[in-house]
Amino acid sequence: MTADELIAAIAPAIPGARLEALASADAAVTPTIGVPREFIVQACRALQGPGLEFVAFSDVTAVDFHPNRLPRFDLVYHLVSPHRRARVRLKVQINAQEAVATLTLLYPGAGWPERELYDLFGIVFDGHADLRRLMMPDDWDGHPLRKDYPVQLRKDAQTYMPLQVTQEEFQANMERDRFQRTAAKPK
Repeated sequence: MTADELIAAIAPAIPGARLEALASADAAVTPTIGVPREFIVQACRALQGPGLEFVAFSDVTAVDFHPNRLPRFDLVYHLVSPHRRARVRLKVQINAQEAVATLTLLYPGAGWPERELYDLFGIVFDGHADLRRLMMPDDWDGHPLRKDYPVQLRKDAQTYMPLQVTQEEFQANMERDRFQRTAAKPK
């Protein structure tokens, strides 16, 4: 299905949404649809419907166009229809201060990628049950994948969990494990 055919199929379920077929290099394999921020949940729900069955969430990522474009970010969602062996890409444009609705109610697997985007880009997902940092330490300032992030920032790594075993205990565990594996080999 082309992007225009997909838009024609889901448009009746999303009254008032201005959906747009976008050009892409792989449009024959993965059609791309521009979706207004306010309608992303409805668009995904319509894509899950009978006949389309985009029931698998593949990923979501972001692109920062700072300082060249407003809205600043593109959120790029990839959905898969395993029954139809088809993919679709949805693009949502948002500004830095705007939030977008979470897709975790439709796709529970969206939780981790949304947390990653919050951590690295500062994009807020309304309704996310556990929106907190995923990769950076809790006390990290800023969002390192934003284009305006100061890349010369130096911060020493902090560990909050002390080493649980001494070096002697670690070596004793390794030797015991090695002995058990060699003793268990069949002859």
